[in-house]
Amino acid sequence: MPMISIDSATFTGAYQLLTAAAGLTVAPFLIIFINNSDRDITISYDGVIDHDFNPAFIGTIPTQRNFQTNSQPQSHVALLPLGQKVYVKGLAGGTGLFYMVGYYSPRGA
Repeated sequence: MPMISIDSATFTGAYQLLTAAAGLTVAPFLIIFINNSDRDITISYDGVIDHDFNPAFIGTIPTQRNFQTNSQPQSHVALLPLGQKVYVKGLAGGTGLFYMVGYYSPRGA
């Protein structure tokens, strides 16, 4: 899937949509968050509840969320849902970018 980024200079302290308005266009089995900004960033999958956290300037230590390795029972598929929206928030006035990278397996490939 295409890499998504947001400039921390646009942060307001409230949740902002990171993904497109319709959500993810694929269902990734792995997502990676890379914080290359000077702001601590909180991540939400509903725009209300804090689900994840990425400290400032950890661009060289990305945070991975591998859904497939956490699937239960074994042999079932675990993916971040197609259409899932991802929101981020941080204090206003930041410098640097926050990235989300995802990997998926298209059918028949």
